[in-house]
Amino acid sequence: MFTNIVIVVVLAVVILAGLRGSFKHLRGEGSCCGGESTVKPKKKKLTGQIVNQKEIRIEGMRCVNCQNRVTEALNEIEGLSAKVSYKRKNAQLKMERQVSDEEIKKAVEHAGYKVVA
Repeated sequence: MFTNIVIVVVLAVVILAGLRGSFKHLRGEGSCCGGESTVKPKKKKLTGQIVNQKEIRIEGMRCVNCQNRVTEALNEIEGLSAKVSYKRKNAQLKMERQVSDEEIKKAVEHAGYKVVA
């Protein structure tokens, strides 16, 4: 009888831990794509005059880690600063030089995602 109670308690703890992780994952707070979700990329500030702004739609981002990966990839482009949202599936881009759509698409695809518009 005592061993049955212990088994039930252990199973309940395991199930609750699994559910907690699933809820965090569904809210985009888990580390579904590897890495720590608490690590944020550095904000990139442009020092020159903004000559162009655009919004792009991105498929494949599911969590903060995805968002961070795309942000880092876009911010590596010289003269471009990105604000990415995995929830809205987009990136707001500011540019101090003309950056081609192909260069932007290549950076996003290199990070493992797809530009759709």
